[in-house]
Amino acid sequence: MLDGVTLDQLRTFIAAVDEGSFSAAGRKLRRAQSVVSQTLANLEAQLGVKLFDRSSRYPKLTDAGRSLLVDARSVADTIDGFKARARAMREGLEPELAVVIDVMYPMDDLTRAATHSRERFPHTPLRLYVEALGGVIEPVLDRRCSIGVIGSLPTVPDDLKSEPLRDVPLATVVSPSHPLAARRGVIPASTIAKQVQLVLTDRTPLTEGRDFAVFSPLTWRLADLGAKHAFLKAGLGWGHMPLHMVQSDIDAGALVKIRIQGVGRDPLMAMSVVYRKDAPPGPAARSFIAQLATN
Repeated sequence: MLDGVTLDQLRTFIAAVDEGSFSAAGRKLRRAQSVVSQTLANLEAQLGVKLFDRSSRYPKLTDAGRSLLVDARSVADTIDGFKARARAMREGLEPELAVVIDVMYPMDDLTRAATHSRERFPHTPLRLYVEALGGVIEPVLDRRCSIGVIGSLPTVPDDLKSEPLRDVPLATVVSPSHPLAARRGVIPASTIAKQVQLVLTDRTPLTEGRDFAVFSPLTWRLADLGAKHAFLKAGLGWGHMPLHMVQSDIDAGALVKIRIQGVGRDPLMAMSVVYRKDAPPGPAARSFIAQLATN
């Protein structure tokens, strides 16, 4: 009998509760009161549970009815969401927005874009990865993600199209206890070569055998930007970091900015959006990209 429960019965149940009477529910649903009463009686018979106490002028929910109302609303909301997503797909909207973001990208700007996406496309769920170097490219190449935002990887495979997005300020920093912290002006390459550089490394084989922005033969390679940040503060080496991530440390004196030969005074990392040439961004992705490009 339970398999015969219909969405129409559940909506009638919800309407009767929300409107306060069977007659009011009938007006809302544009049905006769007798039809509403019969629909609810059939629902109770199928469930084997009494939903309403009909002993007074207006029907009142029983304890069982009050409990099952929560589930009825959940089922109705799920179906509404299902229909909305199907309608969006029919109209050309992506069923899901899968994005991979370079770890160097400012998190505050990313959360702003995600908030806008949720408000503008509430039935398009977001799936997000945060990676570095080839880890940004790989999910786009294998179609796990529709778009990627790259910065730490300066080259793009031929299968992908790239669009410029924005620049992210960088800072070359060390701990105040590090030998380089006391140096003034531009530090020559010969001095830099004697100090350990902390380098963000690739978790994928896409950049195997290649280095980017590496100036010292002495390197410690870390696959996590948070670990690199901690190692810098501990004085274990020098390295490049996104300015937004270390600005508070610089202000507090926990890290010191340095200038090294071969890197400008205010270095920038150019961020780009990439996607497969045979799968250009849909409406939700385009809106997300536009938000990411807004400083």
